Amino acid sequence: MTDPSREERLATAFVELADTLVKDFDVIAFLHQLTEHCVDLLDVRAAGVVLALPHGPVVDVAASDENTRRLELAGVEWDEGPCHDCYRRGTSVAEERLDDADAQVRWPRFAPQARQAGFTSVVAAPLQLRGQVIGALNLFRDQTHPLAPAGLRLGQALADTATIGILQQWAAHEHRSVIGQLQQALDSRVIIEQAKGALSNRRQIDVDEAFRLMRRYARERRAPLTAVALQVLDGTAEGPLLDPGTST
Repeated sequence: MTDPSREERLATAFVELADTLVKDFDVIAFLHQLTEHCVDLLDVRAAGVVLALPHGPVVDVAASDENTRRLELAGVEWDEGPCHDCYRRGTSVAEERLDDADAQVRWPRFAPQARQAGFTSVVAAPLQLRGQVIGALNLFRDQTHPLAPAGLRLGQALADTATIGILQQWAAHEHRSVIGQLQQALDSRVIIEQAKGALSNRRQIDVDEAFRLMRRYARERRAPLTAVALQVLDGTAEGPLLDPGTST
């Protein structure tokens, strides 16, 4: 069976990012889907996203790999970086070379940390709909040539579609406050991070691989990622996930 074409992958990405009106919608898994689609479809090495209360604190960070997620978390802690600027201003951050003097002045801690991670430049796009900003998407690159304009437009289109998907899901459950839904996401993140570490240690694999196994296991069984994380922690997940001698 041949691999799907880029056009097929592009269609799949937009369908998945729009299809949020489902039972047990998992915003954490959804944000990871967004970052993975960006890496697959754009000329970028990694992607990260922050989700936040409208004009409030960041409540979740997701990324295409663990190192990028740690970089995004550091940016949140330092209160600097392209995602921070993009979210606070509600406008995109044009591609910025991380070794430029301007980037080092704007992001004195984030820029050198990102360069140490192997990135040469970064772009940021807001998660925004009609003035409501709920987060930002970072696109990290390791190339010398700039990202093509078509790539920039596609990155923003993916961010826009994800925003619409999240907001329509929240609207469908308007009996629960946005703050309550975001707090639930934060609580779920704690459980998932604990499970990633536990599975990584149990199977002697890195945390990125542990997370991929958990997500695959959840998709195959149509189970919420948080529920799978709890099964990992209490040891009730089925053998293929917990047994180092098998695969999911």
